[in-house]
Amino acid sequence: MSITVIIIVITVILSIAGFRSPKVIDDLIFYPPAITDHKQYYRFITSGFIHADPGHLFFNMYAFYLFGNITEEIFDAIFGNYGKILYIVMYLLALIVCIIPSYLKNKSNPDYRSLGASGAVSAVVFAYILFNPLQGIGLIFIPIYMMGFLFGIIYLGVSYWLDKKGGGRINHSAHIWGALLGIIFLIVASQLFSNYPVLDHFINAVKNLDPHKIITFGSSPL
Repeated sequence: MSITVIIIVITVILSIAGFRSPKVIDDLIFYPPAITDHKQYYRFITSGFIHADPGHLFFNMYAFYLFGNITEEIFDAIFGNYGKILYIVMYLLALIVCIIPSYLKNKSNPDYRSLGASGAVSAVVFAYILFNPLQGIGLIFIPIYMMGFLFGIIYLGVSYWLDKKGGGRINHSAHIWGALLGIIFLIVASQLFSNYPVLDHFINAVKNLDPHKIITFGSSPL
């Protein structure tokens, strides 16, 4: 069983438990005062394994499954025996890093709470994009796909705009920082644990892209 599937199973089990019991949510959710006042640092990670509702859970885990299995296989191919370890470290580190800006802004805010795996999933998606910048990526149920690097730019731009706009229940800041963590982690890991020139590969691929394939129509290319 892949690491991706194991993480999905754990996330689904804990999320369903949270749907059934508010206490589970209260014990695991990201709640800044609990960290500031009671040093419950585990919430940086546990909050990524629970979700607000079945729809929130489905979309996060669907995206994670779609990109995670492929990214995990690439990690294994490039990093060898370190592949799965680095993949797990990236996922868990993304859960922590993506929520730090929110924590710094809300250290003592009793009204602030956050949950969900979106930040870590963003890290996996952007690691995949760094590996496959020209692969078509789109939105679920919409048969229009654009090259991964362009999708990533738009995703970050929209997330930044929505974060600055404020309002709503989605933590767009976590999406941004999770995505950046995925990129930085992969670049550093490739320097330390392999000879694969991930950044050079990305740049050369984008330089030599076929402009006629920037946007495509049809079934998912993944």
